[in-house]
Amino acid sequence: MTARPISRDVGKSHDVGSWRADIFERVANDARFAGLFATSRDTSTTLTAVLVEAEKVIAVDTDLTEDHYRSLTERVPAAFWYERALHELSGITPLGHPRLDPLLLPSEATTHPPRPGGAPARTEGLTPAELKGPTDVSGYGMFTIPHGPVRSGVFESVEYLIETPGEDIPHLNIRPHYKHRGIAKAFEGLTVDDGVLVAERVEGISGVAHALAFCHAVEALAGLTIDEHTGLVRVVYAELERIANHLDVAMRLCDAAGLAVATARFGWHKERVMRLTSGLCGSRFGRGVIVPGGVASRHAQPEPGWAQLDHDLMRLRRDVEADARVLMRTASFLDRLRTTGILQPDLARRWGALGPVGRASGVDDDHRRVRPYDGYRQLDVPAVDSGAGDAQARLAVRWQEISAAFDLLHAAIPTLAGQPVAAPAATRAFTVPDGRGFGVAEAAQGEALHSVEIRDGLVVRCFARSASLHNLALFHDVFHGDIFTDFPFIEASFGLSIAGAAM
Repeated sequence: MTARPISRDVGKSHDVGSWRADIFERVANDARFAGLFATSRDTSTTLTAVLVEAEKVIAVDTDLTEDHYRSLTERVPAAFWYERALHELSGITPLGHPRLDPLLLPSEATTHPPRPGGAPARTEGLTPAELKGPTDVSGYGMFTIPHGPVRSGVFESVEYLIETPGEDIPHLNIRPHYKHRGIAKAFEGLTVDDGVLVAERVEGISGVAHALAFCHAVEALAGLTIDEHTGLVRVVYAELERIANHLDVAMRLCDAAGLAVATARFGWHKERVMRLTSGLCGSRFGRGVIVPGGVASRHAQPEPGWAQLDHDLMRLRRDVEADARVLMRTASFLDRLRTTGILQPDLARRWGALGPVGRASGVDDDHRRVRPYDGYRQLDVPAVDSGAGDAQARLAVRWQEISAAFDLLHAAIPTLAGQPVAAPAATRAFTVPDGRGFGVAEAAQGEALHSVEIRDGLVVRCFARSASLHNLALFHDVFHGDIFTDFPFIEASFGLSIAGAAM
């Protein structure tokens, strides 16, 4: 099995004007805009746009000699948050951008940006600034509710500035910078073996997917291969992680509806998945398993063995599906989801919405099926979509993905149990040449994308983009006549990680 590159670099000699025109043309021809980041150099800054075309991840570069360029957002709406992050992290101003309010770092701190890829403008820590949020809607009776960053219950810290006359939500702004951890700088200067440890923590609930994306980038650059057994081991951990994340969304939706028994049931099912994962590798989050070149050798044939895992999963599946059937016949629950938080299919398509959020609005670009990697090349990943675009559709997609994940596990595990264990490729010494590689993996939230640049065996730049960063911006656009009490259902149905968005 070959970890074949799925990326290529184009247009490295582009001037900024041609670079913008190239991006606009590709997006007009149905390329999906997947990200934007800067890499600081000694005398210039390289600006990189990432697009997905058919079976390829495309990187289009341009070198900036000034600290500004003309914004992409006017023609490519999906660049909106990426350009805000670029402004704060790298000190690059996208001229004409409609809003450069604080996103990942408070504005007052961006006079000394961390400049990923280069030496920071200053070495001491950044001091956050408490800035008043913007106001977009004015009129009689309008006021702003700062919902967060600390809320009752177990929630990640994020501030939603909800503009409302009391019930309706005509507009809100999102400020996730409370969870910013300086992930981009944390990668710099590490070996690839240490870099994967940071990748696992980009978005802790999807650590396996991010470790895969990082390793795929390194493997593409080094031309590494992995055997079938190792590829299927990766699938097992990735699908267990997917099931746990989707069950967490179901649990939170039940909690929002006040269904205490259902909340407890799905919380227990999620706990069972995490205990199975812990029993396989010693980590509830599957950490320490995925390494460049394969999997850590001690996890190639874990205890208590694959046959016992398959048996445990059969029992778990039976219980999950029974409880899901009862839940989806509960009228008081369905009434809160149906027509709530509709993401219009046209907006989802233009934005390139990822994962269950996109699939619920008819946009399905699942890397496991469209650009298969690792053991997914041996398995049949079904297409999943709904098209209704509301909170109920997003949950329906997750039930389908849970069922598909169990099917994939039941297909992979007997093969693993019947195969001899080859020495994992990661146990062999290998050299990663200087250069840049791209890697992707399909997390429970959608596409995890990593761009990894290596120099002299060390990571000099890693752009680690979660689906949460890409999709959270769409949260602005799904309140069509919804009221304040619908908010927790819409938030839970998105199933995103604030830490993954804030980086």
